[in-house]
Amino acid sequence: MKVVLPSPLTDYTDGRREVAASGATLDGILRDLDRQFAGIRFRMIDEQERIRPHIKLFVNGTQQRTLDVAVQHDDEIIVIAALSGG
Repeated sequence: MKVVLPSPLTDYTDGRREVAASGATLDGILRDLDRQFAGIRFRMIDEQERIRPHIKLFVNGTQQRTLDVAVQHDDEIIVIAALSGG
């Protein structure tokens, strides 16, 4: 399935904003991404297995707040990273 990543995470993917991943749940997708691109999952998910506050995950345009959401092979996952600073 297609995963669209924000620019801050493309350091892990050799500059690619679109990558492919597989899994039955959103968590499975993120674990597959981490298998392919070591360390990327930790930038999105914290030590308590929660989505980090500055990360938003969308499946087919609908924001997801948990990792147990079932996904299909033709779904599109979009990761958004909020900018911060002052």
